[in-house]
Amino acid sequence: MELLASLAIGIMFATAVFLILQRNIIRSAIGLLVLSNAINLLLLAAGAQDGTVPAYTTAVGARPDALPEALILTAIVISMGGLALVLALLYIISARYRTSNMDEVDGLKY
Repeated sequence: MELLASLAIGIMFATAVFLILQRNIIRSAIGLLVLSNAINLLLLAAGAQDGTVPAYTTAVGARPDALPEALILTAIVISMGGLALVLALLYIISARYRTSNMDEVDGLKY
């Protein structure tokens, strides 16, 4: 199971890097979203451990660590805020230049 999760995370990373390196802004934004999801899955896979009792009870036993889940929730909120910013910039660029291809956008170059 760990091998399958590692392969899935690696494929997601490779796909995200491929999409981010494209000249199309929409594909780059999708690549950013896929990359943030891959990082969240990596944090979950690295921090997952088996516990015998639930995390927040008075029962005695080995408890799972709640820190990876807290980090993932924080990362989800931050990545959604970053994605909202990227989509807002994408909307402004596409309204001003009528294209999503970075080669055709001339006003951003110095």
